[in-house]
Amino acid sequence: MSKHVKSRKPPEAAQLLPPQPGRLCLTWGREIGKCFSHRWILCALGFATSLCATSASAVTVGDIAPNFQLPASRDPQSGASSVHLTDLRGKVVYLDFWASWCGPCKQSFPWMNELQSRYGKQGLTILAVDVDVHSEDARAFLAELPPRFRVAFDTQGVTPKQYAIRGMPTSVLIGPDGKVLLVHNGFRTDEAAAVEASIQQALSRVSN
Repeated sequence: MSKHVKSRKPPEAAQLLPPQPGRLCLTWGREIGKCFSHRWILCALGFATSLCATSASAVTVGDIAPNFQLPASRDPQSGASSVHLTDLRGKVVYLDFWASWCGPCKQSFPWMNELQSRYGKQGLTILAVDVDVHSEDARAFLAELPPRFRVAFDTQGVTPKQYAIRGMPTSVLIGPDGKVLLVHNGFRTDEAAAVEASIQQALSRVSN
């Protein structure tokens, strides 16, 4: 079984942000300007600019995952319309940061649906955090690709700053103790098996 590794991705695997805070963040618009509407470009640029204003360090394996509370899709068990990360202690959490303008996210969502169906009863919780400035853009995306997991909405971009996210999608695998087990940038189908192996490993530790 593979050990916890922070993955590195080629540019096409994710919609990337500049590597350092404070640099010319508007250049990131070239990554999405080829594919999306003027409004979506402005939303993405606003998100990128807000991220570049922060000096937060990226989370790494072994860190306690930064806590947050966000409005979210309804919990089918409790009926709650918000999610608090600390409430998920004791579970393996696959935290995914995404946006409607993210091309690779259209591939990752069906894959996450499969993961939730396959491992949900074993204790896996998938939580996808949308960072769109306009929630209606996110809801249009979700109507096209309905999730089988909960989705949280962060229109203010607070959590990406907490986690120092540099591109979409970015996923963070969190253990039952709240510690980060894996940070994975982008989505590629040829690397999905390695990520799934890390999830299996985390779940096996819970059941033992």
